[in-house]
Amino acid sequence: MTWLNEVIGTEKAIIAMCHLQPLPGDPHYDKDRGMDYVVQMARRDLHALQEGGVDAVMFSNEFSLPYLTDVKTETVAAMARVIGELKSEIKIPFGVNVLWDAKKSLDLAAATDALFVREIFTGVYASDFGTWDTNVGETIRHQHRIGAENVKLLYNIVPEAAKYLADRDIESIAKSTVFNNRPDALCVSGMTAGAMTDSQTLMKVKKAVPETVVLANTGVRISNLEQQLTIADGAVVGTTFKVDGKFENMVCQERTREFMDKVKEFRAAKVY
Repeated sequence: MTWLNEVIGTEKAIIAMCHLQPLPGDPHYDKDRGMDYVVQMARRDLHALQEGGVDAVMFSNEFSLPYLTDVKTETVAAMARVIGELKSEIKIPFGVNVLWDAKKSLDLAAATDALFVREIFTGVYASDFGTWDTNVGETIRHQHRIGAENVKLLYNIVPEAAKYLADRDIESIAKSTVFNNRPDALCVSGMTAGAMTDSQTLMKVKKAVPETVVLANTGVRISNLEQQLTIADGAVVGTTFKVDGKFENMVCQERTREFMDKVKEFRAAKVY
């Protein structure tokens, strides 16, 4: 049994993404509609996900494209407002992800009492956002300075739109990440949001670190959920729950319910 059961309430957990609309300072922020619109859309998605039966939810600034690796204060403040306004309506465990800034994600978690954070904590990458460096030692010390030591850390070791600069295989990366950092989970992704996580890569990571929670981070859908969840300990799911399965759309409660019904059937059968 893993910490997923204690924190989220089940093994093979499904963490659903609540993608926030563009925020103040973002290139595509709708100044005419303002923050009230951002809150309204987040509320709509949150309720659709909860009514659809997901196990947990993670709030992210997914539409803050193009992303920063040193996120501005206004972004974190806007996300805190959204979560603060919705806090009384959140009925399931929740986490946060400030793309792509590990310290700011922890700041937001501390301010909102989030239970987990997903981020790029380790490694150096060549990415669409330029050379992407990290400082995990400083990040973890920051976590303890701000009193967020109980927040679970989900390490994304296959970042979207990026490649590890060192010539190392994924098994070596997984093993050294676990040895040096003791992550609560490793997230394995496809190239972009909605792109299927490669099953072979997922298998390699899980075999390399069998005692660590491993999550399929992108592209899990009804057609592959049994395959992915047989390998992984759970999944982070966003695009699949959207209307027509399109990244830019709002969450569809019916699609969410259909997906979660299949997940519950899978868990009940204990085929894993």
